Amino acid sequence: MHLVVKHSKFVLFLSLGLCGRAFAQQRPDTAAMATQSLDEVIVQENRLAAPLKASNRNITIISRQQIDAMAVTSINEVLAFVPGLDVRQRGPGGIQADIGIDGGTFDQTLVLLNGIKITDAQTGHNMMNLPVSLSDVDHIEVLRGAAARIYGINALNGAINIITRKAATTGAEINASAGSSFKRNEDNKLYNGFSIGGTGAIVSGHTNQSLSLSANAGNGYRYNTAYDNYRAFYQGSFQKDSMQQYNVLAGFVKNTFGANGFYAAPGDKESEETVQTFIAAVSNTTRITRHWTMTPRVSYRYTEDSYLYIKQNKQSNLHNNHIVDAELNNSFETAIGYFGAGLEARYEYINSNNLGIHDRTNLGLYGEYKTRADRRLNFTIGGYLNYNTAYGWQFFPGADAGFLITPTLKLFASAGTAQRLPTYTDLYYKSAAIMGNDQLGAEKAFYTEAGLRKTSGRFTYGGSVFYRQISDFIDYVKDSIRQPWQPQNFQRADTKGFTLNTGYNTVLRPHSVFNSFGANAGYNYLSPSFRGNDNPKISRYVIESLRHQFTANVRATLLEHFTVSAAARYCMRISYKDYTLLDARIAYRRSRYQLYVDANNLLDISYVEAGAVPMPGRWATLGGTLRF
Repeated sequence: MHLVVKHSKFVLFLSLGLCGRAFAQQRPDTAAMATQSLDEVIVQENRLAAPLKASNRNITIISRQQIDAMAVTSINEVLAFVPGLDVRQRGPGGIQADIGIDGGTFDQTLVLLNGIKITDAQTGHNMMNLPVSLSDVDHIEVLRGAAARIYGINALNGAINIITRKAATTGAEINASAGSSFKRNEDNKLYNGFSIGGTGAIVSGHTNQSLSLSANAGNGYRYNTAYDNYRAFYQGSFQKDSMQQYNVLAGFVKNTFGANGFYAAPGDKESEETVQTFIAAVSNTTRITRHWTMTPRVSYRYTEDSYLYIKQNKQSNLHNNHIVDAELNNSFETAIGYFGAGLEARYEYINSNNLGIHDRTNLGLYGEYKTRADRRLNFTIGGYLNYNTAYGWQFFPGADAGFLITPTLKLFASAGTAQRLPTYTDLYYKSAAIMGNDQLGAEKAFYTEAGLRKTSGRFTYGGSVFYRQISDFIDYVKDSIRQPWQPQNFQRADTKGFTLNTGYNTVLRPHSVFNSFGANAGYNYLSPSFRGNDNPKISRYVIESLRHQFTANVRATLLEHFTVSAAARYCMRISYKDYTLLDARIAYRRSRYQLYVDANNLLDISYVEAGAVPMPGRWATLGGTLRF
């Protein structure tokens, strides 16, 4: 394969990876991979954290073991296998993706990194421009439903919290991969991509530090889809004493890609976009007393988004965004349960040659009470009081309850409210294709759900039904094909749906041909309805949500060192043909290295997830990992 990369960049990242790529967390053995129960995972809510089994919300945990068995190369691709998540990618390798939850738009989903909000005031298109690669991830938490009580504003339809790995011992790791569709471009070169990266970790008595670097590049899979992105991510924890710990995080990502058909097809055939993001955060966890824990945190996020409608002209839409967020979270343990209370302040500033110069400030105050988890019947109740300089005061209550039928089988129900502020793109963007609307109001949601969940043992299953009502729903609409899109508040968007999931994991004889076996399946159904103005309009988002979504995967460990897995996704949108995708992975694993071969879209299906962007056909990848 002919890798189309600049030699100097390749040498730079190869040398950085070989010298410093480290990863010290030990891999589990095959038995642990097959039987590990997720119900003990601590859900990292910023308010009152608790094990998954104690939660009364619809939460999905994607573990590191599950990620390792999947034929994926990016966080976006992992999320596409969660029923209820609508991951609308515009290319491979995590280039760009919009993520909706249960039929909602991408601006209505809150993304977090270790609890730090990644909400983008400019546009939700940039929320997944993260400084972490897939190898940095420990697990991912997906919370569905309006969640202002838990995460504050902009968690209108739910939240995705990406938790990074912490090293257990000092060590290092390097990894690399290369892939191709074995089809040729206009220059008669194979379409291909490559990645290389690594992590180095130093763990001592009271400190835990790691640094990861990665590069991902390729010449795309069709005209003007070449890409290159580079990431650097540092995290450290410092234990002052048994009562205090400091955590530091910093990361940078630069993502450049051909944007053929991304936003204004067919006129944007020559488009290109570069998105750079820097994020930093410092937090402290202090046990004031045995029963009172205080956690202040300050974070800063900077994003520069440069979009060239015709890259040869070098005339760009340039957007610079600054966001500062300060939080103070407190938890109190008492004889009657747990109390949480705190406040946060957020300042957003943008300087754009298209959107103008704007800023706004958001202040929030929350409180909640959770009963002790060891009770057969437990519940949580609380609320979030919010003030925004552009939209005034709002209050968002929420509650949930759970009843243990048996120690491992739970009935749960929840009700919540939330708000989503318009982005600056919604308000002020001007082009031939889109005209902003500075009169937009904030979206508000009410959500209720009930379900059943069993998360322990070889056989697990769950199911839930939900109803969501969004008032002042923001949709991009127009009266005729020739008109530009314009966002408008409509009266209401209602969605009803249900989710089913099941799994089976078992360990067989350690030294037999088959050592372990696992299978999972999930189905999600949505029935949206739209109540807007009397005059019918062409909708950009409402009619594009998924109606049916089915995912399934099977995996087995053979002869102790081989892992074989296969996964399928079936999607049917309200306004698009249905399609089925099949992926597979074969891996050979030893204590210090791993080799794998991935095959994606085995049936070579032609399909579209976002706008007018056709996704890649069949693709093969060869990769490996080496640990020190």
